[in-house]
Amino acid sequence: MHAITVGTGPLAPSDILAVARGGAGVRLSADAENEMAAGRKVVEALADDVEPHYGISTGFGALAVRHIPVDRRAQLQRSLVRSHAAGNGPEVEREVVRALMLLRLSTLATGRTGVRPETARVYAEMLSAGITPVVREFGSLGCSGDLAPLAHCALAAMGEGEVRDASGVLRPAAEALAAAGIEPVELAEKEGLALINGTDGMLGMLVLACHDLRTVLRTADVAAAMSVEALMGTDAVFAADLQALRPHPGQADSAANLRALLSGSGIMASHRTPDCTRVQDAYSLRCAPQVHGAARDTVAHAEAVAGRELAAAVDNPVVTVDGRVESNGNFHGAPVGYVLDFLAIAAADVASMSERRTDRFLDVARNHGLPPFLADDAGVDSGHMIAQYTQAGIVSELKRLAVPASVDSIPSSAMQEDHVSMGWAAARKLRRAVDGLTRVVAIELLTAARALDLRAPLAPAAATAAVRDRLRAEVPGPGPDRWLAPEIEAAVAFVASGEALAAAESVAGPLS
Repeated sequence: MHAITVGTGPLAPSDILAVARGGAGVRLSADAENEMAAGRKVVEALADDVEPHYGISTGFGALAVRHIPVDRRAQLQRSLVRSHAAGNGPEVEREVVRALMLLRLSTLATGRTGVRPETARVYAEMLSAGITPVVREFGSLGCSGDLAPLAHCALAAMGEGEVRDASGVLRPAAEALAAAGIEPVELAEKEGLALINGTDGMLGMLVLACHDLRTVLRTADVAAAMSVEALMGTDAVFAADLQALRPHPGQADSAANLRALLSGSGIMASHRTPDCTRVQDAYSLRCAPQVHGAARDTVAHAEAVAGRELAAAVDNPVVTVDGRVESNGNFHGAPVGYVLDFLAIAAADVASMSERRTDRFLDVARNHGLPPFLADDAGVDSGHMIAQYTQAGIVSELKRLAVPASVDSIPSSAMQEDHVSMGWAAARKLRRAVDGLTRVVAIELLTAARALDLRAPLAPAAATAAVRDRLRAEVPGPGPDRWLAPEIEAAVAFVASGEALAAAESVAGPLS
């Protein structure tokens, strides 16, 4: 894969995905090198000043009142990184660490932090060599940035701490850097502070989550279409003119997807007769565009916030364009934390509706002629009874994850940092929420596919049939009970990989 060039402007989400997940290398542009050199001159001029300047010749946070002599300033920066690398708990995923390193490098490249070009190059070299610092789950309060996670990365750049090499082997940072031919950085004035003072962890996780939600929400439309069809529902409510009466863009997109997916369905045509007594479907079927659409609009809002944050240069103090060095509060994670929480709420609600559709398949009072629990021999076999239990357990967990982290705050640094965003915590729980939503949608799709088979000889729409048929390459159709867990996991992989969506789009065309 080609290397991503980090310049003075914002990275695109696709760049972040390429580096975080695709393992792409990184290089700095000439403009970035020039801007960093210019910003560094400002810092060096202040370092020689007899007057104290925060982050350059003073301590940090509540210790900012102390003026640090010249001969102790390198130690000041090293001590800052070492003391702030205080994370604890399980390792954070490789893709998250690579995303936060890349985003910190992007801010360094603006020249607004005063970091030397050679310091920034170490980050680019580590990313290109596949060296991933070990970052721990707990430690960030999301104010003054993601201090602890970023400090672990800075510590590795100094040749200290632990990393995973390109093969995933845990190694001392000094050893891994030496093997890759990377010289550890010797931090100068302000550099330790600049390497740890950003919202890069929570922002990286936001970008990754938005990308994943775009896929799973379109797949939720696919699963909903299969459920509407196999439950003998109607697509009349998805008509464009009805949807236009409430002009939310996400709703319109979801309804258009449902119309495309259900086009030509023999099952639906079978009950479009004067004899049909169905007046209207349950909310979980009828209102799918309204809920799925609202979630889409939430993602769009989150992407707008992410775009603004990608264009930011977050540090404190910051080197302004006209050469001043000023303290500020731009490191506070509230803008990112809020949308991370908002997305977790949307994920929980879409999953809740998906579980309700699944449950309808299993109840003979509501499934319109299908066997109890879709079982082969009900009573001997349990069918998908416990698959719905699994779904319900995940949905309950998603409701707990929807409780916002960003409304919490806990004072730190002797009350200097007396209000924090908890954005890192919001991002961590959102990752779990996206995974949970993916699993819930996969179980609905698995169940709906079984129901479509049980409607034979009635034929499903071409698009939903394509999804079912592609799933059948991994999971057999109806029959006596089998070990269900591997089949659920296969369905989860089918959804998470984008294969389910691709199968639908191979017939229906691109879905919105």
